[in-house]
Amino acid sequence: MLGRSSRIAMVVEDRCRPSKCGLQCRKRCPVNATGCQCIEITASSKLSLISEDLCIGCAICVKVCPFNAIQIINLPSSLDKRRHIGTGRIRSSSTDFLFQILAMFWAWVGTNGIGKTTALQILAGILKPNLGNFIDAPSWDEIFRYFRGSELHKYFTRLVGDNMKATMKPQYVDNIRKSVKGKVGDLLNTVDERQVKDTLCDFLELNKVMDQDVSGLSGGELQRFAIAARAMKEADIYIFDEPSCYLDVKQRLKAAQAIRSLLQPKSYVIVVEHDLSILDYLSDYICCLYGTPGAYGVVTLPSSIREGINIFLNGFIPTENLRFREEKLTFRVTESTRGENRGSDTPMLQLSCHDQNKT
Repeated sequence: MLGRSSRIAMVVEDRCRPSKCGLQCRKRCPVNATGCQCIEITASSKLSLISEDLCIGCAICVKVCPFNAIQIINLPSSLDKRRHIGTGRIRSSSTDFLFQILAMFWAWVGTNGIGKTTALQILAGILKPNLGNFIDAPSWDEIFRYFRGSELHKYFTRLVGDNMKATMKPQYVDNIRKSVKGKVGDLLNTVDERQVKDTLCDFLELNKVMDQDVSGLSGGELQRFAIAARAMKEADIYIFDEPSCYLDVKQRLKAAQAIRSLLQPKSYVIVVEHDLSILDYLSDYICCLYGTPGAYGVVTLPSSIREGINIFLNGFIPTENLRFREEKLTFRVTESTRGENRGSDTPMLQLSCHDQNKT
């Protein structure tokens, strides 16, 4: 139940149907046979609830579930002593270190579903950490006690006490059309706390859409609108989740420059991005996230730009002697047969995956 044991038990809510499966997971569980309640059905949610502290990792419940609703994931032993943030399944070795240094630009990179957005929403104050308790949400006093003695304790204390303001650009800018109504110019006027609207709109090429309604903007225009709106805010921590989506190369560089300009002597800027070239252009340090998509994620210690990108591509963390991906990503410039057939001598850039054991 609580994400503090050596394994994680995942129950997919839209697949779990206790009324139609005969409760095979509960009946066949060897721990339940001893009288302990490792698997039980909650009356409120009517779903199978698995105690991760009691689970022995036999995976019998995974095999007998007719709806494939259960997944048991064993965690690396090196994670046992790390603090939990997020939903209790995001474990971090870098967040404390991150908030010890001001005026640095931090970038996070990792596969989809690994918990990047969830962690950012917690740091922005949008979500509340539950420390792995999926039934009763802890109070802020409990959260403060859990992080006592760490930089995150100071961070959450300031965030909750309104002594620090955070602003976050959402990942899915398409949703802006549903939640925000009005003309672009009028909306930007209401958020221009730093009095930089004219400069930013000119730099991000938004002047031509100032009289348009937000609902009529294209994907790229929505992205630039969202970046400008967050950059106009007066905040202590700026968070941008995938700011390069929908943008062409020129627009990505301009967006990166606008975001980089937010870095001040007493502020944080954190960006999640999949475009490695933009990360290289933007960041001072990179944190890689690894784990099992949809289950748990781990934030590594920060690395320099070159080292961090190489860690992500290689799928290997040298400082921890930990491999989090079996294949490494390599880039090769090769002469293409297709190019020769077209009469072109231009080499093609190819991305290939290699089994580390064979290289």
